[in-house]
Amino acid sequence: MSSSTRRRRYLRTAIGLAAVLVLSVVGAGAWFYHRLDSNITTFDAGGVATERPPAPVPAAPGAQVPVNVLLLGSDTRDDGNNALGGGDDGVGNSDTAILVHVYADHKHAVGVSIPRDTLVTIPSCKLADGTWTKPRTDQMFNSAFSVGELAKGNPACTQNTVEKLTGLRIDHTVVVDFKGAAAMTDALGGVEACVPNDVNEYGIQLKKGLQKLSGKSAVDYLRARHGIGDNSDIGRMKRQQAFLSSMIKKVQDQGFSLPTLLPLADAATKSLTVDEGLGTAMKLVDFARSVEDIKLSDVTFVTAPWRFAGERVRLVQPDADDLWKLLREDRTLDGHSTAGTGAATASASASASPGATGPLTPEQAAAPVTVVNGVGTAGLAGSGAETLKGRGFQNVVLGANSPGKQQTEVSYDPALKAAADQVAALFPGARTVEDPGSGGITLTLGADRQSPGTQLNSVSSPSPSASAGGAGTGSGSGAPGGIPTGIAENTRGADTDPCADLTFGS
Repeated sequence: MSSSTRRRRYLRTAIGLAAVLVLSVVGAGAWFYHRLDSNITTFDAGGVATERPPAPVPAAPGAQVPVNVLLLGSDTRDDGNNALGGGDDGVGNSDTAILVHVYADHKHAVGVSIPRDTLVTIPSCKLADGTWTKPRTDQMFNSAFSVGELAKGNPACTQNTVEKLTGLRIDHTVVVDFKGAAAMTDALGGVEACVPNDVNEYGIQLKKGLQKLSGKSAVDYLRARHGIGDNSDIGRMKRQQAFLSSMIKKVQDQGFSLPTLLPLADAATKSLTVDEGLGTAMKLVDFARSVEDIKLSDVTFVTAPWRFAGERVRLVQPDADDLWKLLREDRTLDGHSTAGTGAATASASASASPGATGPLTPEQAAAPVTVVNGVGTAGLAGSGAETLKGRGFQNVVLGANSPGKQQTEVSYDPALKAAADQVAALFPGARTVEDPGSGGITLTLGADRQSPGTQLNSVSSPSPSASAGGAGTGSGSGAPGGIPTGIAENTRGADTDPCADLTFGS
């Protein structure tokens, strides 16, 4: 046999082996996707209201459009969830609801938490026998999920309720139960979370401090209300926002490759209930990849502006309606358009500050800046941090609250004076103070950063009869960066320190 003949035979053999390997991988992938498909439960699209907000229209042919995803946490104890949640078996409520608005640029997102006790109108919803309920006013928001007492809840009814409340068309709805939350945190190898205090109540044991949580401990952290923080549902939502931020960071750190996504999807899909638009593994993975360019620093969480109404909650106006309108128009929280810019932020642009001295240099952008809440109003430091990030500062963290400050102050290491001047320019009236040896910049927001009528919340545990909650009085303006006060006070950046601002009034 000639050497050329042997080479051709070896080449054909190599090609054949490669083909077998490729077919094997493809076959295994197809098998895995089929397995995931069989995991997923979808809810009946027939329960979605026929009269709905309009779908967004592309700004240009082929352009992307915003996407609204409703994330619901089910507290049902059925199907083995009682081992993680305790309590009675049966249909549960949805005490966790986050409306995620992905901007049209698919590089920025806002997650809006809706308090479970919010009094809303629950529109007509479909029952198991095919009939529809009559609309009901002044109902607790979380009760929409249990309308009809369906075995898996009624996510379509909650979706209808959110569309009625916000005027936003919900593209996808995802329901996660206790088992799903536990499985996803296990698949990620744990998620970093900060426990405000030791907890030993209602069968929940958690130790104070920053730590990795997974499985049952993660579920306990997400669902606990009594014995942790300020015992409020608002405090629980703050912890959920911080935990989701850590989950996002963990996934992004590991990458959006199939080896990362598929095990996570396998764990999640066993306990997910989704709309038919996400009803296959491929659709779920495709959606995940469509948002992979969103950086953690470009995700903002906000609690819908709220106040106590006896033992319940009402949304503060006009701020809540302002929030829904901004999202319907795909605008940032300070009212800026994202169309065609690829530069959406949840805070003020440099042009909003006439004292700014031009674009930041790389050294100024990298300067370490700590933002301190010098008043006590919930979310004030988070709003200030978002303003700085919108200006281009990249190394911004939140510091411990230090109430009692009247005038906003910028203290700085003399070596960082140029960057400190840029910070001060964003907060007109701020005084600057040299702090030699500090190695950084500290922005302490004072009472001058508030609008008239904003309530200062210095209490650690709100009374159900309090007249106002984290949203103040609904002034509609006056926060840093032009964000309505009721929105700014309830805002949290996804890259915020996980131990910062975890309780109502902090």
